[in-house]
Amino acid sequence: MLEHFTIEITAQPSDIDELGHVNNAVWVRWIQEVATAHWQAIAPQDAIDRYIWVVTRHEIDYRGNVGAGETVTGRTWISEPPKGARFWRNVSFTGPDGAIRVEAKTSWAIIERSSQRPVRVPAGLAEIFLKA
Repeated sequence: MLEHFTIEITAQPSDIDELGHVNNAVWVRWIQEVATAHWQAIAPQDAIDRYIWVVTRHEIDYRGNVGAGETVTGRTWISEPPKGARFWRNVSFTGPDGAIRVEAKTSWAIIERSSQRPVRVPAGLAEIFLKA
């Protein structure tokens, strides 16, 4: 079974919209924060120095609300091998009760920093994330 990388995030007053819960744009920001933290936590430093990831697609399902001061656990994992320059990343956010508030499947492309062009995901790098 794949291990999930997790971080906790607490909703700040500035994250809240006029309906009294976390704004949709904030969820997208949190998805990026979880993905970036995962990359920083397990990628080798030479890969971090050489590559950067960009989002190519988000598919997000909103299942519940979160208000100011509430904490969610963000989980992310890579469940399938890359295709060329792209990985599908899974992300979920659960409340303290274990109920899923938001689920997402996002596509990310790897970019070589020096050329600023997409490159095929290196096999060794893919292997690290498929185990993590």
